[in-house]
Amino acid sequence: MKIYNNIEITDLALKYRDHLIIADLHIGLEEALNKQGILIPRFQFSELKKRLQSLLTNKIKTVVINGDLKHEFGTISEQEWRHTLQILDLCLENNRKVILIQGNHDTILGPIAQKKNLEILEKYEIDNLAIIHGNKIIETKNPILIIGHEHSAVKIKDSVRNEVFKCFLKGKYKKATLIVQPSFDLVSVGSNILTEKILSPYISNIENFEVFVTEENKVYNFGKVSNLK
Repeated sequence: MKIYNNIEITDLALKYRDHLIIADLHIGLEEALNKQGILIPRFQFSELKKRLQSLLTNKIKTVVINGDLKHEFGTISEQEWRHTLQILDLCLENNRKVILIQGNHDTILGPIAQKKNLEILEKYEIDNLAIIHGNKIIETKNPILIIGHEHSAVKIKDSVRNEVFKCFLKGKYKKATLIVQPSFDLVSVGSNILTEKILSPYISNIENFEVFVTEENKVYNFGKVSNLK
């Protein structure tokens, strides 16, 4: 499904022309949780790699990782070194270009980026698009903004069950169209936009944003947030 013009939702990613845009992988989250005494099985990485691989078709020439590639703030864990390099190698296959956007968790991403001769950027602009992590305002004149950071999810209720789904959001930031993408992290579902505090300074008047839920390779438009409360 196209969320806006030529920007297409596919699984937990966005496609624009020959670009694949993903955000908030938070590689190393399982290890960080294990250190806190929260025991979860470490099968998430193999599933993440499998899902990403299915998106990296021959048509994709550039992969934009829109912040928070790794999880730990002040160190690079063993899991982060190993798994992050595997993900970058996968993205770089077939002479693809990889763009790293700095997120708030990427304070020491530099040593990993240097191993693959990659730069870390504050924003990436192509045509009339600007891709920015979203934890702080970065100046741009582009009329379309894509951010991550929010880990957007929504609780959908019906007569049988309540369930939380990762979701994309589309709304406005000043005069620009703003698209918010969910995390590509498979450990946690994210933050329920109906009840939890909004994190990104780009998002205001959340009630006016449209909600797009992606589930089992299908995309569902649930209309505005205000209709779901």
